[in-house]
Amino acid sequence: MTALPPLADLLASAHVVALPLATRFRGIEVREAMLLEGPEGWTEFSPFVEYDDAESAHWLAGAIDFGWMPAPRALRTDIPVNATVPAVPAERVAEVLSRFDGCRTAKVKVAEAGQRLGDDVARVRAVREALGPEGRIRVDANAGWNVDEAEHAVHALAEFDLEYVEQPCASVDELTELRRRIRYMGIPIAADESVRKAEDPIAVARAGAADILVVKAQPLGGIRRALAVIEEAGLPALVSSALDTSVGLSMGAALAAALPELDFDCGLGTASLLTADVATEPLRPRGGVIPAARVAADPTLLVRHAASPERTAWWRARLSRCHAVLSET
Repeated sequence: MTALPPLADLLASAHVVALPLATRFRGIEVREAMLLEGPEGWTEFSPFVEYDDAESAHWLAGAIDFGWMPAPRALRTDIPVNATVPAVPAERVAEVLSRFDGCRTAKVKVAEAGQRLGDDVARVRAVREALGPEGRIRVDANAGWNVDEAEHAVHALAEFDLEYVEQPCASVDELTELRRRIRYMGIPIAADESVRKAEDPIAVARAGAADILVVKAQPLGGIRRALAVIEEAGLPALVSSALDTSVGLSMGAALAAALPELDFDCGLGTASLLTADVATEPLRPRGGVIPAARVAADPTLLVRHAASPERTAWWRARLSRCHAVLSET
């Protein structure tokens, strides 16, 4: 692990921002994040607010890794990315997709609390109609189904030629059982939460519970840790974001650029879901790709989008607690 910088150094460069979303996503309308400046450049600490300190400390380790250590050697300069479609009504799909220039792959959120499978089918159908037969569609349930529900949903959505189903169920055992049930359909299962939120991120691969890994740099403790997980798992992998600012997305892009193989479009185009950002040139897709380059936070934008004093104090206290957790490991 990267040597832990003094807490005072982290706090000295810390800026907390609150960025509005174009569409409600993951239950929020404003994304809060803390930006830090290290010897290698700007980095991001942005675990979701409901995460506890033990889990959030991994995100801080990832932020420190990116800001205090050189990025691994890049094997590619551009990262192909997918559009991300929140759990919007079908009639809003075209509007959402219009924000993702040139993307021919769409990840569609399904299994949203308070919605029904019919809503998911209508949304995915609208995406297929918008992308045409050559577009690629993947769905992400964020562990929202049990095995029976997932099996039923996969059958209902199979007509739209799914690239894969991401985290349909919560546990490794459930994923293993679902994979057994739907193997004949030829629709792969991708694991996200079973990697980034697990005490043992390799368990899902060891159990044969998934065909693809979806990895995020911050939650896994940084680019180097993520690369090690991918290598040990021995499965195809792609990189995704956690609704990061463009600084955080550049961390994900550096990870994607360092992968020995990258056969899938990455979920790193999510700056298009924000109506404000911290960079003068946000990492929004152009022609379906984003560059694999570090992004600097603009001082003017850090001030313009600064969180309230109360929220800033909350994040600074959180940083201090997570630093203490890392100090004890």
